[in-house]
Amino acid sequence: MQRIRLRYTKRGRLRFTSHRDFQRAFERALRRAEVPMAYSAGFTPHPKVSYANAAPTGTGSEAEYLEIALTQHRDPETLRVLLDESLPAGLDVVEAVEARTSGLADRLTASVWELRLDGVDPAEAERAVAAFNAAGTVEVQRLTKNGMRTFDARPAVVSLATSTSPETQSAQADRPGDQPCAILRLVVRHVTPAVRPDDVLSGLRAVADLAPPVPVAVTRLAQGLLDEETGTVTDPLAPDREAAQALTTAAPAAAATASAPEGSA
Repeated sequence: MQRIRLRYTKRGRLRFTSHRDFQRAFERALRRAEVPMAYSAGFTPHPKVSYANAAPTGTGSEAEYLEIALTQHRDPETLRVLLDESLPAGLDVVEAVEARTSGLADRLTASVWELRLDGVDPAEAERAVAAFNAAGTVEVQRLTKNGMRTFDARPAVVSLATSTSPETQSAQADRPGDQPCAILRLVVRHVTPAVRPDDVLSGLRAVADLAPPVPVAVTRLAQGLLDEETGTVTDPLAPDREAAQALTTAAPAAAATASAPEGSA
């Protein structure tokens, strides 16, 4: 059985697709691309697809991950192209690697988010960010299936800062360009309960009375293992690429050793 790990995006209007909607679209894409999927056992077999930490509905993302299990070997890049062509524009498969290490989900410990606040002056946003960073606790409320829950959002936030320009083409870029616009960059740990960008926005409202006049455009730029020393988020597929490269490098050396005459130095 071969395992392939994929990175895909949610762009433009497709940010409004729910995780269940994406699952259905992806399973249709698997059938269209004639991917030789492995299936679970039991009375209702399902294709073996493992989804990891999907972004909330309504947010864009450049870094969503999943893993599929195949019954036949396939070239990862060829498979990526076939799946990308079988999905609607906006749900784009941008990277594929063969899984050569374990624990992909364990390497998704933090996310980097971009928040576009249309109608908010950058100076006002900078003041609010400073107040948030200076706060020891930032209590926010979220409605859950068990009722309203209050929790401290501050410990999960590794960094929060204003940015001079967006890193992505925001989903709200069609708004009038003559309005003020603040861009925030957020790095947050994946903790329980999960602290989402909406919770940080609620915290900014609580500590600094920052209330954007229109909905905030939120995009996940990256997710992966958090480097505690630098506060950066590393690429979760890097270990698989490195393992594949090491195997490619070692193969010619092993072949040369095997073909060397007996007794040769």
